[in-house]
Amino acid sequence: MISIVIAEDQGMLLGALGSLLNLEEDMKVVGKAKDGEEAIALVHDSKPDVCIMDIEMPKKSGLEAAEELKSLGCKVIILTTFARSGYFQRAIKAGVSGYLLKDSPSEELANSIRKVMDGKRIYAPELMDDVYRDENPLTEREVEVLELVAEGKNTKEIADELRIKSGTVRNYISTILDKLEVTNRIEAIKQFKEKGWFK
Repeated sequence: MISIVIAEDQGMLLGALGSLLNLEEDMKVVGKAKDGEEAIALVHDSKPDVCIMDIEMPKKSGLEAAEELKSLGCKVIILTTFARSGYFQRAIKAGVSGYLLKDSPSEELANSIRKVMDGKRIYAPELMDDVYRDENPLTEREVEVLELVAEGKNTKEIADELRIKSGTVRNYISTILDKLEVTNRIEAIKQFKEKGWFK
């Protein structure tokens, strides 16, 4: 019997997923969590074979939880609406066994769980295309600058925080806009968020 914990912040979907998986003869849902922190606690307590996790949840995101669960020997399958290459790349680094999209057919989830239990990795095909096409073009330092811009800091505040000159910050920002092919800071932040590249 494959034991499963599900983490999903939408109550109706959490209930539906639990009911669907409990219908499978070889599966049993042993816990349901509404956020990443609860998911980690449930995995510690019930030691399931698999944890199915949404990404955008309160307290701790599914990706943060997956990073913490890496050492516990529980296989993690991300189940999300977000086909973002940045999220996907981070999930791969966290060692997840699967990354599926919520609009997949329901029987695909049960089959994917079985494949993951056999040691396979299952990733939504549309994400595989994106990974090769969609790498974050910014250096670590440029990401740092853009994160501070996103926090609402002005050029002088960013310069002070990173201990560099204001002119250097302006150069970084103009490089960021060029690389992302956008015309202003707001568009840069929006694109970076949409791709899931912020840490």
